Amino acid sequence: MPDVGDLVTARLEVGEHDETTAVTLVVAGPEGQLSTPVVTSVDGGAAWTAPVVYTAAGVWRLSWSITGAGAGVEHQLVSVAPAPGARGDGRVYATTTDLANALGEAPPLRAQRLLERASELLDSDFLLTAIYDVDDAGMPTHPLVAAGFRDAVCAQVEFWGEVGEETDIAGPLKAAQIGSVNLQFGGGPDGSGPSYYAPKLLRALQLIPKDRIRFTALANC
Repeated sequence: MPDVGDLVTARLEVGEHDETTAVTLVVAGPEGQLSTPVVTSVDGGAAWTAPVVYTAAGVWRLSWSITGAGAGVEHQLVSVAPAPGARGDGRVYATTTDLANALGEAPPLRAQRLLERASELLDSDFLLTAIYDVDDAGMPTHPLVAAGFRDAVCAQVEFWGEVGEETDIAGPLKAAQIGSVNLQFGGGPDGSGPSYYAPKLLRALQLIPKDRIRFTALANC
């Protein structure tokens, strides 16, 4: 699977071909961008290649048109991944160095994306109505609050590494308490579904001094 920014040599194998065979290529990106790279015949016309630069993540469509002998049309779909280490637009409360220190070992190659997802989870499920001091970028200004958020997201990534990211859709925890806020939710008809929160995430938030953050409500409680 190519990444954003990769220059790839696209290749089409043709069956019937002779000196009348000609091939053109139209490349359509996921955001509607179109390009028509130069196509070159190789192996005596049995294959055709073209340079393609993938400039955005998503699904790209390569449409080959064959005229002359072997005439026809062939479409190829190519899934392109975001550039490795690319950061999203949201807040991220820990670095890959923080994660390595928390794990006591080298972090996974997907560490940046996992930290982004854990930060999104923290924002949506715990901090949506929390009150604490922030800077212009919305990041916590008090070092103890920042450290609590850092430890929380690192704990969540560690948790996913042990139980798998699929637990993020398995259902929330049955009960927990942060300050004066009680969480009593869970999956299944009796609310007893497995937690998708790391226990250490909850403890990290509980350790933040109460005079520095106030949890007024939680979206899922």
